[in-house]
Amino acid sequence: MKYARTRLIAPAAAFAALLMTVTSANAFKVFVSNEKEQTISVIDSVKLEVIHTIKTGNRPRGIILANSNKWLLVCASDDNRVEVYDTKTFELVKILPSGPDPELFTLHPSGNPLFIANEDDNIVTVVDIFTGKILSEVPVGVEPEGMGVSPDGKFVVNTSETTNMAHFIDTKTYETVENILVDNRPRVAEFTPDGGEVWVSAEIGGTITVIDAATKKVKSKFSFEIQGVNKDAIQPVGVKFSKDGKKAYVALGPANRVALVDPKTYKVEKYILVGQRVWNLAFTPDDKQVYTTNGSSNDVSIIDVATDKVLKSVKVGRYPWGVVALPE
Repeated sequence: MKYARTRLIAPAAAFAALLMTVTSANAFKVFVSNEKEQTISVIDSVKLEVIHTIKTGNRPRGIILANSNKWLLVCASDDNRVEVYDTKTFELVKILPSGPDPELFTLHPSGNPLFIANEDDNIVTVVDIFTGKILSEVPVGVEPEGMGVSPDGKFVVNTSETTNMAHFIDTKTYETVENILVDNRPRVAEFTPDGGEVWVSAEIGGTITVIDAATKKVKSKFSFEIQGVNKDAIQPVGVKFSKDGKKAYVALGPANRVALVDPKTYKVEKYILVGQRVWNLAFTPDDKQVYTTNGSSNDVSIIDVATDKVLKSVKVGRYPWGVVALPE
């Protein structure tokens, strides 16, 4: 009997230790846009559960924080607008113009302006988030989607899905200074924390193109291989780096995995099984958790960065797409 009792207690003790580790962490609000439900799910990073649901406009996709984290900005793609919500009360603050079909956007490191990819109009719209004034409309390739900004704020990079290019835009002149060919259907552009590189994911090409930010030349390119998974199902989309630049996580779409990549060697260290059709991902502000939006399984997987294992999956709305975590 003693032996049997010991075997039952050990897993319980392990679970209690894990729970203590999670609950001792800082509590953050994690916002998830649900594309086919017109809502945003708000998740508590300690409770690991949805604590509130915000009703939005049609087809919410890109989602970021602004105005010293007081505002949550959401691309309501089918309403051709950006909606601004209060991050404490969850109330709608105002509507910003966006151009047609806003999908992803990025905010200048200074906190203003906002650069928005307009998929249906082949432009990047630049908007002052405080006045609502459109500052510029920058022509880019066909079906612009991804938007990344350099840490120094000098350049924004837009990806055009049909033209298969990454476009470098000067944030002072609002002019395109370089067009770089990448693989088929580029989705996301993400600068490394030191600003030295831009990683561009190619959903159909199945690769990450690494661009030297200074020379604006392709530096490297790498792909993914998962045993037992068809190559066509490995479709890189979201990319995020840890603040120290030592880890990169890449969402691999219908492969239902997140790749952990060494940013120095571009080698995949691990594939982490998450929900179905993983789109985008975000770190909590303390870099202890990564949240992934799993479109087909209507949930979010929460990865513990210390162990690179999934802590839990949390059900959200239909077709979760964008995700961002609010610092407390």
